[in-house]
Amino acid sequence: MKIKKLLIANRGEIARRIIRTANKLGIKTVAIYSDADENALHVRQADETFYIGQSAPAESYLNIENILKATADSGSDAIHPGYGFLSENAKFAEACVAAGIVFVGPSPYAIELMGDKAKAKRAMIDAGVPCVPGYQGEDQDIETLASEAEKVGYPIMIKAAAGGGGRGMRMINKAKGLEAAIEAARSEAINAFGSGDLILEKAVIRPRHVEVQVFGDSQGNVIYLGERDCSIQRRHQKVIEEAPCPIMTWELRQQMGEAAVAAARAVDYGGAGTVEFLLAEDMSFYFLEMNTRLQVEHPVTELVTGLDLVELQLNVAAGQTVGVTQEDVTLDGHAIEIRLYAEDPANDFLPSTGRVEQWLEPRGKAIRVDKGVETGDAVSSYYDPMIAKVIAYGSGREEARRLLISAMSDSMLVGLQTNRDFLIDALGKEDFVSGRATTAFIADQYGDAGFQSIPDSTDLCLAALAQFKSANLNAQQASLGVNKELLNWSTAELLESVFIYQVSGSEQTVVIRPLEEATYLVRVNDRPAVSIEVKSFDTNTMRVYLHGKYHSLLFLPSPDNRSLTLTTPTKQFFVEDISGLSGVANAAGDGIVRAPMHGQLLEIVVSETDAVIPGQRLAVLEAMKMHHEILAEISGRVSAIPAKAGTQIAMDTIIMEIEPYEA
Repeated sequence: MKIKKLLIANRGEIARRIIRTANKLGIKTVAIYSDADENALHVRQADETFYIGQSAPAESYLNIENILKATADSGSDAIHPGYGFLSENAKFAEACVAAGIVFVGPSPYAIELMGDKAKAKRAMIDAGVPCVPGYQGEDQDIETLASEAEKVGYPIMIKAAAGGGGRGMRMINKAKGLEAAIEAARSEAINAFGSGDLILEKAVIRPRHVEVQVFGDSQGNVIYLGERDCSIQRRHQKVIEEAPCPIMTWELRQQMGEAAVAAARAVDYGGAGTVEFLLAEDMSFYFLEMNTRLQVEHPVTELVTGLDLVELQLNVAAGQTVGVTQEDVTLDGHAIEIRLYAEDPANDFLPSTGRVEQWLEPRGKAIRVDKGVETGDAVSSYYDPMIAKVIAYGSGREEARRLLISAMSDSMLVGLQTNRDFLIDALGKEDFVSGRATTAFIADQYGDAGFQSIPDSTDLCLAALAQFKSANLNAQQASLGVNKELLNWSTAELLESVFIYQVSGSEQTVVIRPLEEATYLVRVNDRPAVSIEVKSFDTNTMRVYLHGKYHSLLFLPSPDNRSLTLTTPTKQFFVEDISGLSGVANAAGDGIVRAPMHGQLLEIVVSETDAVIPGQRLAVLEAMKMHHEILAEISGRVSAIPAKAGTQIAMDTIIMEIEPYEA
């Protein structure tokens, strides 16, 4: 059969990823959306769209009845579930089959069996797949679990039998506290998965998390496409993934691959699946679980194999063979993926929601960005806060790592807190650079303190200079006939501009003094001033020479230039000038008239209560023996004139305020 129209029962970046391959294959796509996703990026890119319910997942993306109705109404002959939501829901797969709809995934039987950790482990033991010693029996009373824990030996892992992702999971080092941990894990498992059944496993200390990508078809073919190392995790959630595993040998890859194929064959697996293993320090490996769907981190496998995994999924779902033999599979180069999340690393990685005001995306050689939002879109509190996956490919691991750091360093997202700085820092840690990182990496490197990216004095100097230059640029654009060479000029001695920022609860005063057109003396509090030479500057980028080095920066000022987001290669931070003295551009139409440059205020030609219209002459400023007229931008009445004619004023000093007429 041929799939002609595909409904994607998902959202965000994975929906867009599926749309991309469907378009390549000439398959029409149908996007579904909730109230929160009415204008989402995946909705804008699909051929057709269908509303499926309110924002809460239970009312929309988990609503099987509504999704099947949208499938029927749209005339779709297949459903791709993506990952998450209903992708590993056997009842959903059964409902698709019953409705005569092609489910792009494995059979309901495989989903159900592998979705239950206890049943899956028993099946793997029967199939000869190496498993961690433990208990996966049906007797779930406290006494039985405590007795089995003693037999397995401590430390021990308690896991929810019906799910994953770290929910319903606890590690216990000794018998004391076991009962409380079981009750907590059971309660969490019931809330997350609707089942309180648990399994026990001997804890493998400081392992690697290595998973093998498998593919099966209806003709009984099963192959493996190499492995991925997903050891960098926070609370059992993957953060950085790569392919291949840095310490993998050819012999070990073959052993793990064959074990993964045996796991798939045990459940007559069809489609894309991932068999996850724990790789111990002695290079022994143990079955962890099988994900019966496309993984978030599938792009790293695509880059090193050259295969389109979504295309293979669609081909297999249409009744074709995988089309690739085990001998055809080769791994070339190295790929590393990071997950860019809207979250606050300084605040226990709590999700951050809101509008993406501006996003200068990671870019560069061999960089792939799978994104779910773009500038102007919103990150909702209803769904996973992942913004994008950023993947770098190189001929070797170090090249891929450096390319990824470079791409992330040259990116900026304003409007939300993100884990950008944390990811850059993690990629630079020696344990990661050397390939020694295990699942203990984040705990070892960051402990319980999380990660904070606090601007230092150099960062504050650069932020203030960006605000100062931005105000200059705005003043130049807002003033008629002002030569840019005049913007730092004064008829008296050089004037200083002052910025005051609140950083970690204390005020930091930054003073800027122009020396010549492109050179500035900048100091923070009582520290010695530093000389900064601006090599280039435009509305969002600045390149400077400081401390014997060149620095490339990204920034975004607020409309009134009172605040600014600055991005350096390792930090992104927000500052707000609370001095009330400078760093403020003339906001078009707000009625605040400011000096566009340093100079002598020769004349004020209007008085308080005077009515003015756009283009009307308000004042005259002298700079470098030239007179510059300051003109009204709006219609209104002059409400205040704090400046005085005949005085020397600094750039951005308020000259007058105009109260606009009501529209």
